Amino acid sequence: MSQEDSFISHLVELRSRLIKAVGAVVAVFIVLFIWPGASFIYDLLAAPMLATLPPGTRMIATGVITPFMVPVKVTMLAAFVISLPVVLYQAWAFVAPGLYLHEKRLAMPLIISSTLLFIAGMGFCYFFVFKTVFHFISEFAPQSITPAPDIEAYLGFVMTMFLAFGITFEVPVAVVLLLKTGLVTLEKLRAARGYVIVGAFIIAAVVTPPDIVSQFMLAVPLVLLYELGLLIGRFIEPRDRESDSTDISKEG
Repeated sequence: MSQEDSFISHLVELRSRLIKAVGAVVAVFIVLFIWPGASFIYDLLAAPMLATLPPGTRMIATGVITPFMVPVKVTMLAAFVISLPVVLYQAWAFVAPGLYLHEKRLAMPLIISSTLLFIAGMGFCYFFVFKTVFHFISEFAPQSITPAPDIEAYLGFVMTMFLAFGITFEVPVAVVLLLKTGLVTLEKLRAARGYVIVGAFIIAAVVTPPDIVSQFMLAVPLVLLYELGLLIGRFIEPRDRESDSTDISKEG
């Protein structure tokens, strides 16, 4: 097979994997849109904010089609999260042919752990961070101000926070991958603790709102999850080149 034919075959494979991943998200979106409905899903997402607003106060929509589009976007976000195992599997299946045999064996554990950790990060953000941050903001706000958050701005804030905490909770997986592939040694990762702590607070300051509460709630879990990755890394030995050669011979 020529280099051009190989490139085309890779493009065809990529197209097939993308169609399957997008198809899974769209299928789940259609189901969620029908039941329980986009409005219900948005109300569920807005519950932490509504719980801290003064009695009788609601969120507002300044755009003409915003009351329709925002619940649709929230439903699409929910569909993506539910379809995440399928999306991750399709991504892995695309790169799997170029991996060693022992790396292919990591597929299912990585897909399961990555999905669970990402959802755990979103859950931590929804049930703990939102409640604490919104309560702090409502207590800090002057009595002369009646909060009435815009639903589009609220969606942007929520998606940013979900993404930040979801990725943060993936830190143990990243550490394990670095150690398993032998790209970095456990000693070097331990030596980088100071840089990780400083970097965690810098990331938190950039991603989260400009309040110390939310910044600590992102930075501290990031550092703790990094330590968890190091703890797991004690039981992980990187593969050597001889093992890789053995894998190649088995695959052949």
